[in-house]
Amino acid sequence: MSSRRHRRGFHDEEEHENEERWLVSYADMMTLLFCLFMVLFAISSVNTSKFAALSKALQDAFSGAILSGGKNVMQSGSQTQGQTPAAQPPLPSITPLSQQSNSSQSSGQESPAEKAALKEQQDFLGLKRRIDALARQQGVSANVHTEVRRNGLTIELLTDGVFFDSGSATLLAPAVRLLNKVGGIVASERVHPVVVEGHTDAQPIRTSQYPSNWQLSGARAAAVVQNLAGDGVMERRLSLSGFASERPADTNSTPQGRARNRRVDIVLTRLHPAAKAAGRQP
Repeated sequence: MSSRRHRRGFHDEEEHENEERWLVSYADMMTLLFCLFMVLFAISSVNTSKFAALSKALQDAFSGAILSGGKNVMQSGSQTQGQTPAAQPPLPSITPLSQQSNSSQSSGQESPAEKAALKEQQDFLGLKRRIDALARQQGVSANVHTEVRRNGLTIELLTDGVFFDSGSATLLAPAVRLLNKVGGIVASERVHPVVVEGHTDAQPIRTSQYPSNWQLSGARAAAVVQNLAGDGVMERRLSLSGFASERPADTNSTPQGRARNRRVDIVLTRLHPAAKAAGRQP
């Protein structure tokens, strides 16, 4: 019985309802109204003295009274003609350096660098003619070729049968006599650096003295350098390089091409590398 009454009392109890929630909404509304009134008051309060100063400044600006000689921008259009600036001579034109150099060339004038390059070209051509004449006189024109290139004067010595035996870096007796005369011509020039370059074909060589073409090409270049030094070419002008088969002048697939690649080049290097001078003839 008691438990039954207790359960009935539990079901009859009602949850308490909060009847003061409207106060929160009321407080929010009052806050918004207060802010609204503050904004309205701020808008309605005008500083009459500052407003008057602003109006006067704007009126002066648009009436042209601020600067002397000003005109009223409220007038219709621009009724007065602007002042014409005084005539001044035009500025002198600036001519690019490339145009100046072209104009100097067209007028026949040459710069000192061009003159030096042209003289160097003429000197190379003169040396070429002397060596070609010597090769014809000695009957070795097929083994001695000369050419004026961009890097300088190249004296090409084809080694087969004239300068070296196969696989050897010892100069033959006829080659020594020919090199003595070539060395005399090179020594008389006394100006340009002399680079001696040794070259071989692509056929491998494996001997106790020369394990590869690198040693053989370097040894042949050294033999020519030693001979030129003995002919009076100053040692400070001389240098050598061995390129083996890395710079072929012809194909290595034919006997004629391989014979063309077995060579020693004596190069008189340019001191004035002007592009135009290489193609000009005296």
